[in-house]
Amino acid sequence: MYDVAVRYYIQNETMEAIARQLGRSRSSVSRLLAQARDTGLVRITLPEHPGTDSAPARRIGEDFNVRVHIVPVGEASPSARLDRVARMAAAIFADSVTDDQMIGVAWGTTLATVVKNIDRRPVKGTTIVQLNGGANARDPGTAHVGSILEGLSAAFDASLVHFPVPAFFDFVETKEAMWQERSVKHVLEMQHRLDLAIFGVGSFTSSIPSHVYAAGYLDDDDMAQLASDGAVGDVCTVMLREDGTWEDIAINSRATGLAPRDLRRIPKRICVASDPLRAAAVLGALRLGVVTDLVIDDQTAAAVLARMNA
Repeated sequence: MYDVAVRYYIQNETMEAIARQLGRSRSSVSRLLAQARDTGLVRITLPEHPGTDSAPARRIGEDFNVRVHIVPVGEASPSARLDRVARMAAAIFADSVTDDQMIGVAWGTTLATVVKNIDRRPVKGTTIVQLNGGANARDPGTAHVGSILEGLSAAFDASLVHFPVPAFFDFVETKEAMWQERSVKHVLEMQHRLDLAIFGVGSFTSSIPSHVYAAGYLDDDDMAQLASDGAVGDVCTVMLREDGTWEDIAINSRATGLAPRDLRRIPKRICVASDPLRAAAVLGALRLGVVTDLVIDDQTAAAVLARMNA
């Protein structure tokens, strides 16, 4: 496998030539190259995308002190747009993962797509920590949340720490009591020692529905209260307004996501967004100061800029 990888990637030999020299079939060489990528023997990286130095990226980056990676998508469909942004986010995230890290991971439609695009690259001593509870009254949430966390754990050979609580408690008193449990305290303590985090931005309006609003996490009364409170979306299931405020939104007292004040303590925080309809929520997250690296498509970046200018 190593010999084949060196010949193909370093010496620029064709698969046919490698197959002849090693006495193998072309399909066998192709399988060995795929295995080299899957096991992390070969890592494919790209130079910084030109969109990082574009005028929109500079404007957003300078206003909010973030590094902006803009992915051109043109007239792509919502699903194709999400896939292209997720591919870029997966590469940026994977390049940020090193040995002996604590990595916080949220869940949602965007993160599920990012994980599908992560190539295997084993590291040592790294732990994946769930950032927000995932269960709700209609669905335990284990399939969706588990596929994201377990996918990352497998990609990096990292240990995994689940957060076994609901996304939202029914009662503030229940959350306060659970926060005293040793098993929950253990996860909370780990969340306060993170080196890296990755998350999307949930939005009440979107071309592809946010999982938290489409999978029964909130009922009609909750949504009516959020509308009354002026919320536009969430980061890690903590609700926020377009102006970046969040603390006086009622449901946040029952939410289990990492509070923005704690999220801001993490050195690197990668936010992934790919839908112009989510622009208000993305702008709220930027104003909230929870983002250090923003991976976004050109259409969504334009929609964010329009709202900034307005």
